[in-house]
Amino acid sequence: MTAIRDARPDDRAAILAVTLAAYEQYAAALTPPLWAVYRQNIQATLADVGPAAQLVAEDGGALVGTVLLYPGGAVMAKRSGKPVTLEWPEVRLLAVAPAARGKGVARRLMDECIQRAHSTGAPALTLHTADIMAAAMRLYESMGFARAPELDISPWPGIVAKGYKMPLTLPSPQRGRGLRPRTLAPRGGEGRVRGPGQRKRMLPRS
Repeated sequence: MTAIRDARPDDRAAILAVTLAAYEQYAAALTPPLWAVYRQNIQATLADVGPAAQLVAEDGGALVGTVLLYPGGAVMAKRSGKPVTLEWPEVRLLAVAPAARGKGVARRLMDECIQRAHSTGAPALTLHTADIMAAAMRLYESMGFARAPELDISPWPGIVAKGYKMPLTLPSPQRGRGLRPRTLAPRGGEGRVRGPGQRKRMLPRS
């Protein structure tokens, strides 16, 4: 049974190993210099997560997934010489160990991020991803995230990190049923977000 919990100081090495292993698949889609910069950025982010909540997924005593949830108002790394202040909570560096994929770990971690962001009263939750992360994009869209081009950023020349946003206080599409109000499962359960009457469904900023 996969359990989601807050990271502990002694998880640091395992979190870095899982994250780098998860993102290694994108090395082939980037030039070697760009992958080297991206890898260094991952390491630097995990070395100092600042105000972010760092969550991990544990299965059988092994750490199999991790994610960062930054609060709204957090001041992020500078772009164009200016610091960026997040308007809403934001998910970053969602990662699942390659051997643990296909077991719903990413969805469980995202569900927890949604629960936590909702509990703060935030009106929305955001994230960034890229075309090379096709599986992650499908997951986000299936959970109710929608493209938010106004959030797009270009961390490096020729590279676009696509913005996505999920409304937490407004209706959202649910599997061909039109607009349904969001409801949140009680904490301690699977933590999925679903419309009334909708059955539970099982499944890298990024």
